[in-house]
Amino acid sequence: MPHNSEREPRIVDRAASPRAVSIRTVAERAGVSIATVSNVLNSRTRVGEELSLRVRAAVDELGYVADGTASRLRSRKQALAGIVVPDLKNSFFASFVSTLEQVARLDGFDLLVVSSANDPQQEAARLRAIRSWRPAGLIVIPCDGAFTERLPSWGLPIVLVDRLPDDAHFDMVAVDNKAASASMIRHLAEMGASSCVVVANCLRIGNIRERLDGIREAAGSTMDVTVLETGLDPATVRRRIETFMATSPLPDAVFALDNITTRVVFELLGPRLRAQPRGIALASFDDEEWMALVTPSITAVRQPVEAMAVAAWRQLVGRLKGDDAPHRVMELPCRIVMRGSTSRQDGERRDSTS
Repeated sequence: MPHNSEREPRIVDRAASPRAVSIRTVAERAGVSIATVSNVLNSRTRVGEELSLRVRAAVDELGYVADGTASRLRSRKQALAGIVVPDLKNSFFASFVSTLEQVARLDGFDLLVVSSANDPQQEAARLRAIRSWRPAGLIVIPCDGAFTERLPSWGLPIVLVDRLPDDAHFDMVAVDNKAASASMIRHLAEMGASSCVVVANCLRIGNIRERLDGIREAAGSTMDVTVLETGLDPATVRRRIETFMATSPLPDAVFALDNITTRVVFELLGPRLRAQPRGIALASFDDEEWMALVTPSITAVRQPVEAMAVAAWRQLVGRLKGDDAPHRVMELPCRIVMRGSTSRQDGERRDSTS
């Protein structure tokens, strides 16, 4: 059997797709009423064995799939929530969605999850598409601070997470970005760094600006801080970091403000990534498993992504149950995980949490 990557693409005849098969078609094929088909599939009332077998045979033959949206609307139940995130390939957002799925299932909800690809226009299109499914509520990690300009007037509960806009007319869940970044800068200074390049993907994103505010306040006049904005496209991120390293004096430390830029910096600096005072220190705002496995292991701000998901879900469910309290903004604390990349001794691996 050939490897999956060598298989021919599967061509689907949309005319024969399960979506095109109605419950009426199943009833006609089985020679029964629509009500009988519904009773068999939903186990509402007892149906004779012969009729039940005929219905299930017709369902299998036709490939019928029940329309969950129509079913919810008929029963006036809306156990569906929409989730919009910037990028499902990013481990932070993927972990967030995974936790949401677990807690939503406990409350009997299904999730409709879409990605905006970090593109405001795609985000607006995804929001319009989700609206057609009539979800009970939304949880959104926006692309940038202009999110509210792209949001239709829906009249349903919405909880914003992580990347918060300036407009506070929503329930919002985030982390204390400013305090976490300030703590990291103080740690770098204690380890001997007097200059730091801060690698930021996009200054339009509110949490990135909050992190910069914390860095600048903590650095004060004791540390020289240079900000390098890379953009969100992976190829552009790499190109801009490479150009900077080739044309600028290397600093004592680099503080990358998300997991993507951290990976690129680690790959590009290679053997020069050594703890102070013998080389360049590296810190990350985001912690991933690989950061503890490389040499030197990377000091990181660990965000409570699971707790953020649980808090956002509880807030949404509360609104769905009739909570009409003023909008809430919740900030969760982060933890600094100190490892070898910021240690004073070259090559030392020291994992601890503060």
